[in-house]
Amino acid sequence: MKSLLMAIALLMLPVLSIAADNGLKTVPSSYSVAETINRLETLVKEKNITVFARIDHQAEAAKAGLIMKASQLLIFGNPKAGTTLMKVAPTTGIDLPLKALAWEDADGKVWLSYNRPDFLKQRHGLSDDQLKPLVPLGGLIEKSAK
Repeated sequence: MKSLLMAIALLMLPVLSIAADNGLKTVPSSYSVAETINRLETLVKEKNITVFARIDHQAEAAKAGLIMKASQLLIFGNPKAGTTLMKVAPTTGIDLPLKALAWEDADGKVWLSYNRPDFLKQRHGLSDDQLKPLVPLGGLIEKSAK
């Protein structure tokens, strides 16, 4: 019986490691949720990247009579680059435009999360060349939290 349980556990390891990798990169922010997203919005606009929307989840929850910790989402991208990717792999449209989420945890610590470019590559079967326009954006996103 012990051997059987060990064999099952060993077989499950690859599944567990895949499940644990949800493609998100989360970094701590030195700023409030609003300031983190303000900083990211400024950096994005300086690079002539379009900001499509900014969603304040906490404010929307309050409108519904609910209370939640601060959480804001910035949706941004470059239509030329995004369209090129969507023509090659239409499923990228589920992940584009790009999104970054600043959020506050139960202890009041602020975090910034986004989809890792390598995860998008794997998820949509993109080549390194196709992914090139997205790679620098991880650094840009993280810069807003420092």
